[in-house]
Amino acid sequence: MKNSFHHAVPDQHGYFGDYGGSYVPTELQLIIDEITLAYQQIREEPAFLDELSRLYRHFVGRPSPIFHARNLSARYGTDIYLKREDLNHTGAHKINHCLGEALLAKKMGKKKVIAETGAGQHGVALATAAALVGLECDIYMGEVDIAKEHPNVVRMGILGARVIPATHGRKTLKEAVDAAFAAYLADPHTQLYAIGSVVGPHPFPMMVRDFQSIIGNEAREQFQQMTGALPANLVACVGGGSNAMGLFTAFLDDAEVSMHGVEPAGRDLATPGEHAATLSQGEPGIMHGFKSYMLKDEQGEPQEVYSIASGLDYPAVGPQHSYLKDLGRVSYGVIDDRQAIDAFFTLSRLEGIIPAIESAHAVAYALQLAEQGERGSILVNLSGRGDKDIDFVIKHFGAEYGVGSL
Repeated sequence: MKNSFHHAVPDQHGYFGDYGGSYVPTELQLIIDEITLAYQQIREEPAFLDELSRLYRHFVGRPSPIFHARNLSARYGTDIYLKREDLNHTGAHKINHCLGEALLAKKMGKKKVIAETGAGQHGVALATAAALVGLECDIYMGEVDIAKEHPNVVRMGILGARVIPATHGRKTLKEAVDAAFAAYLADPHTQLYAIGSVVGPHPFPMMVRDFQSIIGNEAREQFQQMTGALPANLVACVGGGSNAMGLFTAFLDDAEVSMHGVEPAGRDLATPGEHAATLSQGEPGIMHGFKSYMLKDEQGEPQEVYSIASGLDYPAVGPQHSYLKDLGRVSYGVIDDRQAIDAFFTLSRLEGIIPAIESAHAVAYALQLAEQGERGSILVNLSGRGDKDIDFVIKHFGAEYGVGSL
C-alpha cells in the first residue's frame, strides 16, 4: 500500500527509530497527552477532514500547481519542475498545518494559539487561521527577524495577532522558540502551542507532517499526469523540515525517487555559529522537548546558529529527518548564503518567480545537481514566495545585481 512507510512511524511513544519522543515536565505531559488524544480522534473524523479539505480548496487555493520551469531547464540541461506552494494564501506552505492546528485548538476549547516564527511565514499563517476560526493569537519572534522581515510583522498585526519580541541570545528563531515554550508552560490550559514545523514533543512532528503531506500527495499525482512518470529527484530546504517532510512523505516507498534535503551553510560551514547545517554537522541530542540531531556548543548546549534565511536558522531538525538520514533514504546537502542569493535572482529573472530566501536554497541545490549532471527530472518544493525578503535583499545585494535602492 502506498505510504505504508508513512503510517509505520512514529511508534506509540512518538519515536522515529531513536529520535522524537516527548521530553517535557510531568505536568505538561498531561496536557500533551490530551492533545495527542484529541488529534488521534479528529484525524479520523469525516467532519473534520471535510472541513479541512473545504478550507484547503476554497480558502488556501489548493491544489497548488506544478510548473515546468522551461527556461531553467533549457539553461541547465535538466527538466526542473516547481511545486508552487508560494501560490498558497499567505504565500507559503505554513498555512497547511496552521489551519489544522487552529481547528484542533477550537475543538479542544482553547481560547488562544501561540507560536514562534523565524521568517514570519508561520506567524502570518497562524494569525490568518486564528482570525478565520475566532481565536486569539500570540506570535514570538526574534528582534533581529522582526527588523529583517518587517512586511510579515505588519501582516500579523493587521490580522489581529500580537507579535512579542524575543530579546535574548542572537534574537532569532531559536530564541523565539524558547520564549514561546516559556509562555506555553505558564498556561498550557487555555492556549495551544501551534508548533511551526515537524519539531517539538510528540505528537507535533507527526501532526505537522500529516497536515503537510498534502504537498506530496498532490505532487505525486500531478507529476504523473504531466509526465507519465515519477520525478527522479525531489529537493526541499530543511530548517525544522516541515515543507520537506510534506513533499517527501508520499514518495518514501518509491525507491527510484532520490530525495535531497538542503540545509543552510550560512557564511561558513567550518565555523560554529556561522551556519545552521544540523544534519550535516550535528549529533543526536535533546532540546525543546524532543530528541534529534542538533548543533551543540562545547558544553553540550544548543549552539548559536546563523542563516541568511530566517526560517532556517534553527539548531535542531525534525526527528523524522534524523531517522531518514540514518536510514540513508534521504541525502542532506548544504547551500551557503551566496549560492542562495544567486538562485534567488536566477529564478526571478529566468522564470518571473521571486522565491523566499529559504526556498532559494532548494532552487540553488537543484541547479547544482543539474550542473553536476544529475540524471532525470528534478522537482523542487518552492515552499514560499519572496515578498517578505525583498527589502532585505535589495538593501544588501541590490547594487551587486543591478537593482537600485528602494
